[in-house]
Amino acid sequence: MSIGFAAGRALRPTTKVLPEHARGHNRSLVLQTLYALGKRSRADIARETGLTRVTVSDLVAELIAESLIIELGQREDARPGKPATLLDLNREAFQIIGVDLSAYAIFRGAVLDLDGQILARAEIPLAGSTGADATAKVIALVRSLLDQATLPILGIGVGSPGVVDLAGVVLSAPNLGWKGEELQARLVAEFAVPSLVINDANAAALAEHSFGDAESDMMLVKIGHGVGAGLLLSGTPLFGSRFAAGEIGHVVVGTDGGAECACGKHGCLETWLATPRLDAALAAATTEDEKHAILREAGQRLGIALAPVVGALDLAEVVLSGPTELLDGTLATATIETLRARTMPEFHGNLSLRMTALGEDIVMRGAAVVVLSGQLGVS
Repeated sequence: MSIGFAAGRALRPTTKVLPEHARGHNRSLVLQTLYALGKRSRADIARETGLTRVTVSDLVAELIAESLIIELGQREDARPGKPATLLDLNREAFQIIGVDLSAYAIFRGAVLDLDGQILARAEIPLAGSTGADATAKVIALVRSLLDQATLPILGIGVGSPGVVDLAGVVLSAPNLGWKGEELQARLVAEFAVPSLVINDANAAALAEHSFGDAESDMMLVKIGHGVGAGLLLSGTPLFGSRFAAGEIGHVVVGTDGGAECACGKHGCLETWLATPRLDAALAAATTEDEKHAILREAGQRLGIALAPVVGALDLAEVVLSGPTELLDGTLATATIETLRARTMPEFHGNLSLRMTALGEDIVMRGAAVVVLSGQLGVS
């Protein structure tokens, strides 16, 4: 049963809800308990969730019938009485297709298991494609991944640059020449498989939350073809009223002008920080001092852009995702120094800024989380 990926819904259900909303929520609650904690008995699940044993038994029977839960046999138990039967999520029931469209030169994709581990990979050169040509390459990439899958597909998840609404329409992605691109509907029509398209930085934030031990109040800054950010507040993704929360790449940083951006303005954060811009600037530098100055300036501009957000939302953590050789070191140091200089030390002095440990797979793994959350209600 598909429950959709909805704004304002916590990623991990933890409490009971009203009867009229209860069944779908409680299904997710049972599945989330097994997904996060592993082998549990029916009585264990009842204790963990607060649901009655009768409700748990009823839901478990339904989920076993759908092959989403499996019985593993009896627990070895020293207590008197009949040993309890252990259950787990059927982690070999499905696979997931995860796609990352955020890189400058290539589209990447993977076949993943339900725990977010990558089983097979594929990529396709972007070669400057935009518009319909870029869409055709997404379709070709997904088709090649489906050919590599060895189990039924739970869903296709895609992390796309730009502003993406909750129907999976890419409202605007200037670097790919997309405006109102109905990518999610196109994938469903092409492959007849549940598909979900989300902004790439939001996907990366979901991966960090599920697989990277992120704080529940966190901003992840994704730096690649462009610059964007994903936000989690109390463990809930923030999309914004126009689906543009975290679109910091086209915020003008400072009042001193700057290079022209793809959006037409001058001095946008992307002009300082996007991977192709940084690569070009560093390639033109003739000394190590010049290179450090370029990275320091980029980090300072990022810190200037982030400081009001950190102050307004009282964030605990900022995570950077992108090319480690560009971001880690001088740039990251300049960012945190600027953040601390521009926020209140008694509240934000302990703000953490770090690189993600998930590397270049972060968006693909986040796309898998989108599918898991949308289809099963787990993350």
